[in-house]
Amino acid sequence: MMESCCGLLTAQKQPVPLKSIEVELEVRDYVATLVSTLNYENKEDKPIEAVFVFPLPGDAAVCHFSAKMGQKEIVAEVKEKQEAREEYDDALSSGQQAFLLEESDQSPDIFSMSVGSLPPGESASIRLEYVTELAVQADDGLRFCLPAVLNPRYQPQGSEGPSVQVTSVPASLVPYSLSFSARVSSPRPISKVESNSSLDPLQYLNADQTQATVKLSAGHKFDRDVELLIYYKDAHQPTAVVEAGQASAAPGTLMGDPVVMVSLYPEFPQSVMSSVASSGEFVFLMDRSGSMGAHMNAKDRNQTRISSARDTLLLLLKSLPMGCYFNIYSFGSSFEHIFPKSVEYSQQTMEEALKKVGMMEANLRGTEILRPLEHIYDQPCIPSQPRQLFVFTDGEVGNTKAVIDLVTKNSGSHRCFSFGIGEGSSSALINGLAKEGGGHAQFITGTDRMQPKVMQSLRFALQPAVVDISTTWDLPKNMSVTVLSPPITALFHGQRSLIYGQITGQSSEAATGCVTVKYSLAGHLTQNRLNFSLKPEEDTGLTVHRLGARTLIRSLEMEGREPRGNHQAGVKEKVVALSIQSGVSSCFTAFIAVNKGDGEPIQGPLVRRNVPVPAMMPMVSCCMASPISKSARACPPPQPRSSKKSSLKAFFSMASPISKSAWEDPPRQPRSLHRRSLPSQMDRYFSCPTECAVEEDEAEVKQPPCDPLLQLVSLQNASGFWMQDAALAAALGKTIKEVEKSKPAQAKSEVWATILALTWLHKFHTDAKDEWEILARKAVLWLQAQNAPNVTECVDAGNALLGCSVQKAALGL
Repeated sequence: MMESCCGLLTAQKQPVPLKSIEVELEVRDYVATLVSTLNYENKEDKPIEAVFVFPLPGDAAVCHFSAKMGQKEIVAEVKEKQEAREEYDDALSSGQQAFLLEESDQSPDIFSMSVGSLPPGESASIRLEYVTELAVQADDGLRFCLPAVLNPRYQPQGSEGPSVQVTSVPASLVPYSLSFSARVSSPRPISKVESNSSLDPLQYLNADQTQATVKLSAGHKFDRDVELLIYYKDAHQPTAVVEAGQASAAPGTLMGDPVVMVSLYPEFPQSVMSSVASSGEFVFLMDRSGSMGAHMNAKDRNQTRISSARDTLLLLLKSLPMGCYFNIYSFGSSFEHIFPKSVEYSQQTMEEALKKVGMMEANLRGTEILRPLEHIYDQPCIPSQPRQLFVFTDGEVGNTKAVIDLVTKNSGSHRCFSFGIGEGSSSALINGLAKEGGGHAQFITGTDRMQPKVMQSLRFALQPAVVDISTTWDLPKNMSVTVLSPPITALFHGQRSLIYGQITGQSSEAATGCVTVKYSLAGHLTQNRLNFSLKPEEDTGLTVHRLGARTLIRSLEMEGREPRGNHQAGVKEKVVALSIQSGVSSCFTAFIAVNKGDGEPIQGPLVRRNVPVPAMMPMVSCCMASPISKSARACPPPQPRSSKKSSLKAFFSMASPISKSAWEDPPRQPRSLHRRSLPSQMDRYFSCPTECAVEEDEAEVKQPPCDPLLQLVSLQNASGFWMQDAALAAALGKTIKEVEKSKPAQAKSEVWATILALTWLHKFHTDAKDEWEILARKAVLWLQAQNAPNVTECVDAGNALLGCSVQKAALGL
């Protein structure tokens, strides 16, 4: 399947006015501020309206939107969403220029930008700014992702919105350009900056290497999200930053008072980190929609998302502890499970599961994740077996908020670990599942191997759960903190937890405060204390305030979706007021800017031009009458804009718990505004063989994996040992006669085979230790339980056979 994305010309060769995107990123420690400038030019002979739908990080706080025409700049205001839409339409009707930016009602990682009434021959530069926190990765790097790919989002049956109008061209033909530069600064030296895209060399700006710049090399192909991984020396120290309030804001308000951002990195005792839980219910939920048949990256055409997921399930199943329970679900338009309910982990159940996993293909069509989740939560929890849910998906779902709300509702009964597979997976979905489920989120893109990231999450799941988490503050007299963040529900070793708080009261410049986080870990009460200066930092651009406002807004939005009578209306009022006060977008507000010049009423049609956005499959769109939808097959015929009701109103009408009628506007007077429909290219995607359902008995069982590591892993018994047989010998690169001849005379064959396997792993696959470390630990526990007298002799013989010199202690024996 050819990778493609949308182009700048429609199928009828109609021009699209976006010419270039310029992105400037400033990273301060682990917080990023991004400024994006979008340059539009109307080269047509008639006025146009350009509409651009694009992805943003799901946890971004969008805090600035402005437009510049010639020497005149208009800064947008935040207003209630419907009020902003009507003001936009009224401005266009009166011949004025207007600019509208709004967040999707269903997913906070999709935005729509409308540039209205751009006259012939004129240009406009649109400036968009947001702030976001950087996520900590398995190797301690900080990840920033600039979403450039927006894949179609599947809408579940019964929740169809208007069809999406689509045009697409190969990625190499997208004519608008992207420039990207980043400036990184930190109190600690910057070790390196890596990317999945080509970068110019890192340039240090000072001798101690605490400041640096880096640029994206020219010629970005729009076939991937732009990812930066930033590494600091001596990273991840607990910190607290107090930011001064806005001088123009009233004291006692969020923007007028100082706000503190506390960053915690709990360190657990080694005894806890090395222990392996012998209990738990592990539920794996695997996406088998057609899009999972896409290639993981352009370099390796043999590795698809679903094949990588199969390999990962093999590692997971081999690494589970004896005594636990497990089950595997897979989903698309329908869902399946391997066992009617979770079963005890044994050699028999593991083999049965692996047989079914080997037959998994990306053949279940759509991406309806809500129903399998409901089924999983309907199953009673097993006493003394904490439930751990692992969700693997490419994130192409339309009902993001409904899915996250369901996980939140059931957060007390499980931990949820989520994995976004491939370019363009929804950050709102993947991060939201883990955050509300008390787990951890991972993204697998480009040439990333899925296995090490998933095994890191398994290590978190095997750690004893941190319970009874509480936070206390110790501040000078007459000072107090109002916590803006929801309560901490999960802590993991070495992973950052953030707390935002609004500080009220006066203090001296030398005053200090203290925050203490207490929790219970493996039956032991533990606490982490952090002392910090209360002197506010001035030159921070209100970054901390906006992140704190974003955190509180997201919490209130989720609270407002709970069905509690008139409660929803009250929450909406709070969100709108907070959004307007802080200048941070929400699902109830939008940015609106109007150029109030001497405009003339529109004569004749104002033509709509849809700016395309890249996708990883030959089907993507940009904006039209609904969020991007996998289920759309064809476009409706072109319709004149017959009312002043905002065109963006219908745009985000995905599956919603709120009925459509509740949001209908009264009829308004028509005006002449013609929207052209673009031909759909979706059918090419939906006719792909990977999208077609295949009966299970027709599928072929996969052959043993050809990867040498996975081949060896596939031979391990559930209890941890390997059998001495021809398959093991082949995996080690030996014959069975060589293995039998080298075995010490008194050694049991299973002990000998297991020590051989461990020696081979430690010698030849140290670079993949993250992937096999847990199953190797299980093998060591099995060996210790055998109390075998000739382990040293077996280690020496194994080294001689394999041509290596691994020490017994290195094997953990």
